[in-house]
Amino acid sequence: MKVPAGTTAGDVVRQAELPSQGEDAIVVVRDADGELRDLAWAPESDTEVEAVAAGTEAGRSVIRHSAAHLLAQAVQDLFSDAKLGIGPPVKDGFYYDFDVERPFTPEDLQALEKRMKQLAKSGQKFSRRTLDSIEAAREELADEPYKLELVDLKSDSEEVDTSEVMEVGAGDLTVYDNVDRHGEVVWGDLCRGPHVPHTRFIPAFKLTRVAAAYWRGDQNNQQLQRVYGTAWESKDKLDEHLEWLAEAERRDHRRLGAELDLFSFPEEVGSGLPVFHPKGGIIRREMEDYSRRRHEEAGYEFVNSPHITKSALFETSGHLSWYKDGMFPAMHLDEERNADGEITKPGQDYYLKPMNCPFHNLIYRSRGRSYRELPLRLFEFGSVYRYEKSGVVHGLTRVRGMTQDDAHIYCMPAQLQDELKSLLEFVLDLLRDYGLEDFYLELSTRNDEKYVGDDESWRIATEALREAAESSGLELVPDPGGAAFYGPKVSVQAKDALGRSWQMSTIQVDYHLPELFDLEFTAPDGSKQRPIKIHRALFGSIERFFGVLTEHYAGAFPAWLAPVQVVGIPIADEHVPHLQQVQKTLRGNGIRMDVDVSDDRMQKKIRNHTTQKVPFLLLAGGKDVEAGAVSFRFRDGTQINGVPVESAVGALQRWIGRRENASPTEENVQAELA
Repeated sequence: MKVPAGTTAGDVVRQAELPSQGEDAIVVVRDADGELRDLAWAPESDTEVEAVAAGTEAGRSVIRHSAAHLLAQAVQDLFSDAKLGIGPPVKDGFYYDFDVERPFTPEDLQALEKRMKQLAKSGQKFSRRTLDSIEAAREELADEPYKLELVDLKSDSEEVDTSEVMEVGAGDLTVYDNVDRHGEVVWGDLCRGPHVPHTRFIPAFKLTRVAAAYWRGDQNNQQLQRVYGTAWESKDKLDEHLEWLAEAERRDHRRLGAELDLFSFPEEVGSGLPVFHPKGGIIRREMEDYSRRRHEEAGYEFVNSPHITKSALFETSGHLSWYKDGMFPAMHLDEERNADGEITKPGQDYYLKPMNCPFHNLIYRSRGRSYRELPLRLFEFGSVYRYEKSGVVHGLTRVRGMTQDDAHIYCMPAQLQDELKSLLEFVLDLLRDYGLEDFYLELSTRNDEKYVGDDESWRIATEALREAAESSGLELVPDPGGAAFYGPKVSVQAKDALGRSWQMSTIQVDYHLPELFDLEFTAPDGSKQRPIKIHRALFGSIERFFGVLTEHYAGAFPAWLAPVQVVGIPIADEHVPHLQQVQKTLRGNGIRMDVDVSDDRMQKKIRNHTTQKVPFLLLAGGKDVEAGAVSFRFRDGTQINGVPVESAVGALQRWIGRRENASPTEENVQAELA
């Protein structure tokens, strides 16, 4: 649409008879520069704009930011001493930070949401106002210390943190007033905008939780109360999202880890340091064993390195310069003193390793290398330790101690492109074997403020990764500045059953560390040349991958990964020997089967093992024993009766042996038996 000079965007929207209600309601417009503008905006010259509907990502973001203002108004209505932090839209919702005398309770959230609904229904207008100067802003915001700090930040520099851009941004300092139906300003907030025209354009929202948050993310600053919420263009979309959240809660790997007795985080061990129980240990072993087998087939050589090292190794690699904040503190060891307490042998600093790569460089350098050995693929399940801050640690997906399935490939420059393509194919195929199917790729390029090496090697490495990624046929998303200090990377982003994206495998090209460690190979002409190093973690870490798979399958692991694959359930005690004979046969074929000989009734046994998400239950009564048969019972409640033991054993062997990822049901197992 064209908005004539001096005419508001809202006038043009109304003249065009575009929707003002529902999911297609126009909430803002986008100008020729891509900037979102309020409907009250009137350009100084004729301007082409695009109408932005509530049901678009941009429209939802505006609705959510407006809902954050509604929340802040409700908080200051009910808690008059509350001081305002910031309130940006985020993925699927919004938050606002507050300085209040006491933490918010669940009852407070209910009261705040009720007040927000009253305010939304009242139809207050969002009215934009430009402040005349920094001094005027300081005067108006004298009672809001956190807003004053943002104003001072604005006066010092045009550069602001992304989380604060909705407050100050570039250009003028502006306030959005909430104006009631009588034309009176009832509340206001420092904000760049834009916002919906009035509060009735916020049709569906819910407050979800409260968390502690430090002002501007700095632990040295005041701790605030952060209230999270979600807002959508319709009640149906809100209900759909809330059901999604409920399903995500049901799939939470921390909850399932306890319910299924897979792992725990004992307080005595420490934050972010999990221990795996026997059932979790089986799943982990199966994950690792299959990965080892695939790596052997692909020509990898297995190595092992210690958990700690002298500081000199990480000084050489650069990790102590670039990564020290993510490492555990040094252990000062090996110092010797005489009887008088005088040092006779200086001590040395040792560090828990955050990375395996420097050790692999030493293995490569341990003897001369010929071009005939390249590419040399070294692989290790290596335990590493990273000092994640306590607020970042989260279940298995963000831990302090982890095992990486780490590989480093040393190759000649002429081999780089083919190696990257085959490596990416290998990574994607292996992830598919574990049941992940929906991928896209992310290309992380150099951070110009944090990198080592020369421009040309970075250019070559980046283009090689780009070409390999594009040849995969997957979507490639740019990640400017996201590379490690020593080289660019491609990361595989996998979507789980709920559509959430998880970073899985990473592939990095590194010209720098071979230089630092003086790595060489003898070329065909006898000259000494430098190899290129490729860093590759396939799962990222075993722990994180375990957590992702737990949520992807909602704890109902494929039979080949399940800790207990089969449980025999006798109808009466006299049927136990029959099932124990089946158990002996299956265990002899490497299948994990238990027989439930407890005193519980059969229906309770079925319920217990279904709750534990065992993929196959084998039931046996008198007729089954007489016929030499068993009956299958599946997690979805379906059943196949009277299956000859030999057929049942064969079906289980085939199903588990081919690593079938589907959950067994009457329909798909019946096809297996046919």
